[in-house]
Amino acid sequence: MKLYVLVRNDLSKSQQAVQAGHAVAEFLLSYKDTEWKNGILVYLKSPGDWDLYNNMERALKKGAPYIPFYEPDMNDEITAVAILGTEGIPDMLENYRLV
Repeated sequence: MKLYVLVRNDLSKSQQAVQAGHAVAEFLLSYKDTEWKNGILVYLKSPGDWDLYNNMERALKKGAPYIPFYEPDMNDEITAVAILGTEGIPDMLENYRLV
C-alpha cells in the first residue's frame, strides 16, 4: 500500500518537505488503524491549492482515506494532502511528477 502526498509546487523545496511531513503525520493521527504501515511514500507536485481541493473531492468519491494539512504559519492555507493509495488512486495520480 502506498501513501501519496500531494504538496503545492509554489512552495520552496524545504517548505514542500516540511508540509508533506505534516500531512503524513496528520494522516497517521487521523487514521490510527490505517493499512499503510510506514511503507511506500510518494511525494507529488501539485500546481496549487485548487488542485489539492480537487483531489480531495476525487479521493472522497473513490472512498479513499485522505487528510489535508493547513499551515498555521501561512494563514491556515492548505499546503498538502495525504491520500491512501486504494483502488483507483494510483491511476488518478499517474500524471503527477515527483517532488
